[in-house]
Amino acid sequence: MSPAETANPGDPRAAGSTLHAGGFVRSGKVRDLFEVGDRLLLVASDRLSAFDVVLPTPIPDKGRVLTGLSRFWFDHTADIAMNHLLGTDPGALPADYTDEAGRRELRGRMMLCRRAKVLPVEVIVRGYVAGSGWKDYRRTGQICGIDLPAGMLESERLPEPIFTPSTKEAVGHDQNIGFDAMVGIVGGSVAEQVRDVALRLYRRGAEIAEKAGILLADTKFELGTAVDTGELMLIDEVLTPDSSRFWDAAAYDPGRAQASFDKQFVRDWLETQPWGKTYPGPELPAEIVAGTRKRYVAAFERITGASFERYLQEDSIAP
Repeated sequence: MSPAETANPGDPRAAGSTLHAGGFVRSGKVRDLFEVGDRLLLVASDRLSAFDVVLPTPIPDKGRVLTGLSRFWFDHTADIAMNHLLGTDPGALPADYTDEAGRRELRGRMMLCRRAKVLPVEVIVRGYVAGSGWKDYRRTGQICGIDLPAGMLESERLPEPIFTPSTKEAVGHDQNIGFDAMVGIVGGSVAEQVRDVALRLYRRGAEIAEKAGILLADTKFELGTAVDTGELMLIDEVLTPDSSRFWDAAAYDPGRAQASFDKQFVRDWLETQPWGKTYPGPELPAEIVAGTRKRYVAAFERITGASFERYLQEDSIAP
């Protein structure tokens, strides 16, 4: 199912604005993309996807959490990699681009960005044995062809973070691949540069998150090349609850699944439902919606040290 078929609250196409006619390019599972001259407008909706299905129930303010956290991380990683972010003020859009209702809906959830050619691989770094990595390890003693020590527990910290790319599948689940396979897709020099940047980004993110009492188990980065210079560029979202596995350091206990600040809470509930993990997904009950929003907001506030309520009111990442 194309996410473009679903317009939830928090989706700019449902805001009663002229955005859809004003340069709409496409919709992803969560984000909507618009053209603004030679730039791109990236808008994070409140849609939630799980098991590659966009669920029918939105999570209020989720898009603003993702955008606010990404803004924070772009600022804190600019010395490691160039990024695509140019601005976040709806007032900077052309006067005839959207109406006042559209600008209100965009506050806190938009990023005006440089254009990029997106790399055709998923850029994943793991610091702990979890998720599909845990399944691979139990079966082979490896993750993406990387040998690991014997006898590791679920959720145990790896000796060193590892780079574990995957394919980008238009249909179905992405497939884990080894570094050599990535070289075959993007070339050796690009693959080595991406691996180096991804590991440095992960280490920076893990260090900052751990100071806030959050363990960064693994994360997915989106990288591309600037269309004008060809320079490697960090794009899309960065170190959010949608793209990362965040654990509560105070409750960390290897040997089991961990308490998290990400959408694992929703996945766990979905696993209890009589649902075949195909479209359409089930409606989420109010307590699951509230619990998910609470976890996302907690991740925002703990990592940034900022008030989410102030972010909603002032579009400012500040205490």
